[in-house]
Amino acid sequence: MKLLAGKVVLITGATRGIGRGLAESFAQQGADIAFTNISQTETVAEIQSFIESQGVRARFYEANAASFDDAQRVIDDVVATFGKIDVLVNNAGITIDGLLLRMTEEQWSKVIHVNLDSAFYHIKHAIRHMMKQRSGSIINITSVVGVDGNAGQANYAASKAGMIGLTKSVAKELGSRNIRCNAVAPGFIQTEMTAVLPEKEVEMWKTKIPLQRPGTKDDVSNVCLFLASDLSSYVTGQVLHCDGGMIM
Repeated sequence: MKLLAGKVVLITGATRGIGRGLAESFAQQGADIAFTNISQTETVAEIQSFIESQGVRARFYEANAASFDDAQRVIDDVVATFGKIDVLVNNAGITIDGLLLRMTEEQWSKVIHVNLDSAFYHIKHAIRHMMKQRSGSIINITSVVGVDGNAGQANYAASKAGMIGLTKSVAKELGSRNIRCNAVAPGFIQTEMTAVLPEKEVEMWKTKIPLQRPGTKDDVSNVCLFLASDLSSYVTGQVLHCDGGMIM
């Protein structure tokens, strides 16, 4: 039996990197997949084709995750199309790095809006349906930076730390309705974004990781699969680090 057989999953920001890895991995485990991105990209058709090749359904939404109205539109259509929503993964996010002294109000606000507000919007709209079902799993993709901070990323760290607080509050508020909410905090993960880093910088990161290697999209997907599936039916309000031991 596949771990997510019969489940409907919505993943925001899923056309590349960790989000795409989640969409493809969840499909392999039997879930119907709805996924979003702020614009139609050349990878959308590839992702849809792969998902459907696994014998499950796929639906892409061009939507701004940081729009309250777009979040409602997408979630309502997911329920209308698939009949329910079992799992919500808040993955959409951006970085605009810079030292605090030089950071503008716009750079601060945009990162908070896209990373943190988007999670609130999607959770708020999704729980209306999950409460009727009396079931649901919400997974917020945060970061080790949200736990430990990082120089030059005050806005990003604040947004990801906010997601952790949101996760714990949602878990406490909705546990009685059998809705679970957890966060996954990836460390240094090999994606298209990190692929452009100089080898010297990658080696520097490795020295901070007890497992002495960067993580992969599969590493993150496997943790999220656990949280999305019934294997984690008694797990809520937790922050699972997927970082090779970087933060202990």
